Amino acid sequence: MCGIVGYVGNKTAQNVLLSGLKRLEYRGYDSAGIATLDEDKEPHIARSVGKISELEQVLSAKPHTGHLGIGHTRWATHGGVTVTNAHPHHVGNVFLVHNGIIENYKELKEQLSSYEFKSDTDTEVLAALIDSNYKDGASLKDAVAKALKEVRGTYGIAAFSPNEPDTIVVARLGSPLIIGLGKDETIIASDASALLGYTREAIYLNDGEIAVCNKDGAEVFNLNLKHLSPNPETIEGDVEQIQKGGYKHFLLKEIMEQATTLPNTLSGRVDAKNGTMHLGGPNLTTKEMRDVRHIVIVGCGTAYYAGLLASYYMEQLIPDITTEVVIASEYRYRSFHLPKNSLALIVSQSGETADTLACLREIKKRGIKTLGIVNVIGSTIAREVDGGTYVHAGPEISVASTKAFTAQVVTMLMFAGMIASYHGGNAELIHKFAKELSILPTEIEKCLNDHRAEMEQLAKKYAKYNDALYLGRDTAYPIALEGALKLKEISYIHAEGYASGELKHGPIALVDETFFEVFDILDNWLYDKSLGGLHEVRARGGKAIVLTNSKADIEADDIVRVDSKIELLMPILLNTLQQLFAYYVAVERGNDVDQPRNLAKSVTVE
Repeated sequence: MCGIVGYVGNKTAQNVLLSGLKRLEYRGYDSAGIATLDEDKEPHIARSVGKISELEQVLSAKPHTGHLGIGHTRWATHGGVTVTNAHPHHVGNVFLVHNGIIENYKELKEQLSSYEFKSDTDTEVLAALIDSNYKDGASLKDAVAKALKEVRGTYGIAAFSPNEPDTIVVARLGSPLIIGLGKDETIIASDASALLGYTREAIYLNDGEIAVCNKDGAEVFNLNLKHLSPNPETIEGDVEQIQKGGYKHFLLKEIMEQATTLPNTLSGRVDAKNGTMHLGGPNLTTKEMRDVRHIVIVGCGTAYYAGLLASYYMEQLIPDITTEVVIASEYRYRSFHLPKNSLALIVSQSGETADTLACLREIKKRGIKTLGIVNVIGSTIAREVDGGTYVHAGPEISVASTKAFTAQVVTMLMFAGMIASYHGGNAELIHKFAKELSILPTEIEKCLNDHRAEMEQLAKKYAKYNDALYLGRDTAYPIALEGALKLKEISYIHAEGYASGELKHGPIALVDETFFEVFDILDNWLYDKSLGGLHEVRARGGKAIVLTNSKADIEADDIVRVDSKIELLMPILLNTLQQLFAYYVAVERGNDVDQPRNLAKSVTVE
């Protein structure tokens, strides 16, 4: 899991590989390496633990020349974080980088007893398997295809051999790979961001496909080596979108730019004047939209919490539809039943989340329509769903998701508003949501600007704590969960999110002067009940922070009051404050904000 880059062309491969790997740093990794062929067809390999800067130091002592190579950033799955376990792996005549997991690597390792393995990785076993088939006149393509028929699991691979010095062979199953087609060069990457600045024409490999790449392009085959004819697609985005733009961290940039990226999510989809919402991509007929009776929302982590918040809005807008939100990593293994006239929303920022993708495929087997709520254009989920819509949040580089959460909630809300219009939903409520959506970007900008300094000071006050509870009722409950997740992801503070009503059913036993609590309190019909939990915490010595749009007197250690025209969508504004709080706490604690330990941006393994 993590980043793959490959290059064959006329440029110095080392420079292209390092540039590409740097663009993939945001995905999270613990080691890195490259392997190249020089002009004399001699292979060279360099690997290091830690950041790519460490790899650069290794290479500065002995730079690589040559015009072909592969590179990798590793997020450890099999074996510890060591140079020996870092990619690329070299076995016999094969150099290999790999994302994914080979589930039957132990069985294969026993079969390959003639090889002396140096690492603890499944990838080295795969390299040996390919090498064992790379004989008797077989090409590298033949050897890769034969080997992949023997493995169980997921993979995105790139391989080369000194025996075929102008060729890189790539393949995928469950782990993305993109082939960029340039002028007299071909660039391979696991993420389109590594291709920006080199080319905008690319082939997105599908599962079960192999490609033979040289500087003139790529030929694509299936595992039976039948020749395929994929249509190249255009890569969207630009290099500027993956720069920090003057901010110290990508995370702060992405929090602050929600006001400017959200209009892209809303553009052409909301008519505040007429109170309507419309999405162009669901690929549903009028009858299918009217017949929907059950919606299941599938996601992991932040995407799950976005779906949970959206479900509250769906229940308000379309009360005749049952809404269910499920965690993909659990749902895929359950004996679930989806009733007739169900519809599944598949939510993923990257569009590559392994568990979510597996759920999508299981749901499709049951004949249920699937809609993707995805940020990354051309991603696997976006390509496999029956319909859907892009959230258009722009590249999200920091591992912790922020602007994608907001865009996902808004996109699902617009979908709910569209479905509601076909179900005879409350027109006045639909109109109110449409109006609030239309001003949401402006209100987010105001909220962030008004409270940024306040949240920074608050973070300094609470950064020394190691435990926290986040609590909220109704639509504030999902953002309590998301707020706790964001804090733990980047500050490493133990944080838990709960519905406020659950406080008395266990969590209150934790409360003492060593904890702080964040209460998301909305000025709505549950306001008084929300205050009850606050009083209970303060009576037990807890340090209470309140985020609220209420102007009433509240007894708390710290109160942040949001003044806004927004009412129904207030949880989104409160969540932006939680994002700022988590960011500044992490900065105060000296953490690596954009690349927190042990985490990866795109989770392509179980």
